[in-house]
Amino acid sequence: MTGLRFRTAGIALLIAIPLLLTGCQVRQPGNVETAFMQGIKRTVTVGGKNDANPLPATAENIHAGQQNFSHYCMVCHGLDAQNTGVPFADRMSPPVPALTSPAVQRYTDGQLKWIIDNGIAPSGMPASKGILGDDEIWQIVDYIRHLPVKGSLGEPPVYNGN
Repeated sequence: MTGLRFRTAGIALLIAIPLLLTGCQVRQPGNVETAFMQGIKRTVTVGGKNDANPLPATAENIHAGQQNFSHYCMVCHGLDAQNTGVPFADRMSPPVPALTSPAVQRYTDGQLKWIIDNGIAPSGMPASKGILGDDEIWQIVDYIRHLPVKGSLGEPPVYNGN
């Protein structure tokens, strides 16, 4: 009976170890996982869906939003919000999204403000509540809706040694 138990335990280990190792592999999310999580975020976890931006998208507000963005957001998103010059953006899990992407642009203005305010755990997106004021965040939302051409602003100075 002892031999049968050892054999059974050995077979169970031979099956369990590869399954555990396969389950522990780090990999980028697939298309289905990504679409599912984006849908959940847009409809369930991200608040502010019905909040309207009280600041009109004037040239002044967009420029102020660009300035606010360049002080708080550019380290991860690049100056153009499209990851230009950010060496780690594609290697994060999940990757840092280009803010021109359809997945980001589908959020309402209120949802974008909510994300900037509260962050998205465990993605690496930090909360800015208590750091940026409401008007500064709404201006960033205006900037996100009017982003420049990819690469047109160069890479963030923190990455080029200037």
